[in-house]
Amino acid sequence: MTRVREAIALWLDDDGHPRRLVWDGRRYRVSDQPTRLSDFVDERITHPVASPPLGWRFQGTDDDRQTRVFDVMYDDQRGQWILVGTYA
Repeated sequence: MTRVREAIALWLDDDGHPRRLVWDGRRYRVSDQPTRLSDFVDERITHPVASPPLGWRFQGTDDDRQTRVFDVMYDDQRGQWILVGTYA
């Protein structure tokens, strides 16, 4: 996984699921079923989190058919989506 910590443009559908994003000058369409990051359990957490962060993991495919997996989270303080990791 490549760790990234930068703002991205992310479009959501009417149900709040990611549909496309722009990162590093490329547009990616979501090409699988997004999974909420809060659905993953981190065994290092010893106390329940009051309100889990809003985030997604999904596969995106660009116009050249290059595919990556993206982990994105919403930063409430900045009011924007942040790419936190990607897999090639």
